[in-house]
Amino acid sequence: MLDLKWIRDFPEDFDRGLARRGLPARSAEILDIDRLWREAETEAQELQAERNRLSKDIGIAKAKGEDAAPLLAALSTDKERQAEREREAGELRRRIDEILSAIPNMPADDVPEGADEHGNLMVRRHKEPPVLGFAPREHFDLGEGLRQMDFARATKISGARFVVLTRHLARLERALAQFMLNLHTGEFGYTEVSPPLLVRDDAAYGTGQLPKFAEDLFRTTTGHWLIPTAEVPLTNLVSDEILEEGNLPLRFTALTHCFRSEAGAAGRDTRGMIRQHQFQKVELVSIAHPDRSAEEHERMTACAEEVLKRLGLAYRVMLLCTGDMGFSARKTYDIEVWLPGQNMYREISSCSNCGEFQARRMKTRFRPKEGKGTRFVHTLNGSGLAVGRTLVAVLENYQQADGSIAVPEALQPYMGGMTVIGADV
Repeated sequence: MLDLKWIRDFPEDFDRGLARRGLPARSAEILDIDRLWREAETEAQELQAERNRLSKDIGIAKAKGEDAAPLLAALSTDKERQAEREREAGELRRRIDEILSAIPNMPADDVPEGADEHGNLMVRRHKEPPVLGFAPREHFDLGEGLRQMDFARATKISGARFVVLTRHLARLERALAQFMLNLHTGEFGYTEVSPPLLVRDDAAYGTGQLPKFAEDLFRTTTGHWLIPTAEVPLTNLVSDEILEEGNLPLRFTALTHCFRSEAGAAGRDTRGMIRQHQFQKVELVSIAHPDRSAEEHERMTACAEEVLKRLGLAYRVMLLCTGDMGFSARKTYDIEVWLPGQNMYREISSCSNCGEFQARRMKTRFRPKEGKGTRFVHTLNGSGLAVGRTLVAVLENYQQADGSIAVPEALQPYMGGMTVIGADV
């Protein structure tokens, strides 16, 4: 959530940030409500002070044996007026919070302007796409050819956008997840967490999924939300807390299943594993000092890139434009891996710096070593990586002419020394 005081002090900057996001100006509307709210708050406080004075005067009058009826009548009138103004102030403040909760984060100054993915900028590229020497097949053709990827049975059980993996492909998926976790915990200093997959409203609100994106989530009959990413529980580990500056940054990683309704994805990637209702992902989350969050963002992105480098996959890093960034992000890098079967790059990781946007919603601060008071932390999150999409990338990039799959060297220890995945007989 954005800082209301900042909007008061810099309304032009606020409207400029909204314009960069492709949204209309809102400062005049918000500040009008803010003015009415502050007037109601001020009058309620003044009426309380007046009631305190009247109470003292009533006590004095009674002690002197004087008629206190006029004072009691004034006290009653002030009490009713105060309650009315407090109700008005509460309603106005709720209206402000409702508006602010639906407004996205302001983009960082170095984020390029653009309406959609066509405005993104390539920052760097690693390796050239491989030349396979034969017509490459897409991952679903490869998986079904191996008889270890079954969409028909998954549909029978659960409907569209699900898959059943068996034998070596199931093990390959597990190998990828273990490889990623071992890398992030063993070499990059992330603390592994096994978090809940069901969260309450406050947690989904804290990271920005609610209220605006409720239709993208699955909700249980108990009112819990299935997590769309481990960003939600990992970031909320520090909600409503005041941290010590010396403990920053905190770095968490988790392998979880993720659940998304894909409400806006009708007709997109209807075949295969690219866009599913349920998938596994290794998530990276950092709780950082605001003065060092930009540096932490580069570090996190490099950690995600290293997974692809060790798997020998070609990829590129894109800086997202203002029109393609997520709701809570102020700056985002997407990592796109090359898929020979599709003959194109596809997103496999998104690493975002959210600044203090989520921290304000979660009420998460830190206490500086020097000086008084507290400051909001900065939060960052990224995929390190999406396991299903990495499996897709391995299948398509390591496919062989006969439909078998060479196992990347980095994964062979997790596959019991297996070097090639052939048809399931």
